Amino acid sequence: MSEKASETDWAALLVAVRDRQDKAAFAALFQHFAPRVKGFLMKSGTEAGLAEECAQEVMATLWTKAQLYDPARASVATWVFTIARNRRIDIARKARRPEPEALDWGPDSEPDQADLYETAQETARLTAALSDLPEKQRALIQRAFYGDLSHSEIAAETGLPLGTIKSRIRLALDRLRQTMT
Repeated sequence: MSEKASETDWAALLVAVRDRQDKAAFAALFQHFAPRVKGFLMKSGTEAGLAEECAQEVMATLWTKAQLYDPARASVATWVFTIARNRRIDIARKARRPEPEALDWGPDSEPDQADLYETAQETARLTAALSDLPEKQRALIQRAFYGDLSHSEIAAETGLPLGTIKSRIRLALDRLRQTMT
């Protein structure tokens, strides 16, 4: 039996499945293609158990979507292995897809009044502690933290040596730490 004749037989069997839901034709297709699909998937790196499951899904697709088969467009083997390749890609994508994060739905809860009061108290204490700093230190702290400037940028802006900038900021932070604790 030549390869072309063999292919014609597979096409005829699939057409029988497509047109008459012929179970005997499907059984012959399953017996021939299922082990080959499993082997193809295993050679592609799919674990044996998953390849077996996938091969069965491919053959179930062959049964349920037989009406889509057009012998003028592709051979049965090409059609079956295209389904298998697509199924393997779906499995690989699913394996790489991270689980979605839990999303909090609905409006944000009202902030706790005690937390708001405590934050306001801390802000008032910090403002008072900043106002108690010597002017030279306070000005550098404001430039560094509120102005979002680096020590080098402050030195370039003020003309003061970098070491002086760093010393004044360190002294100011030490005073603030003592006041706030």
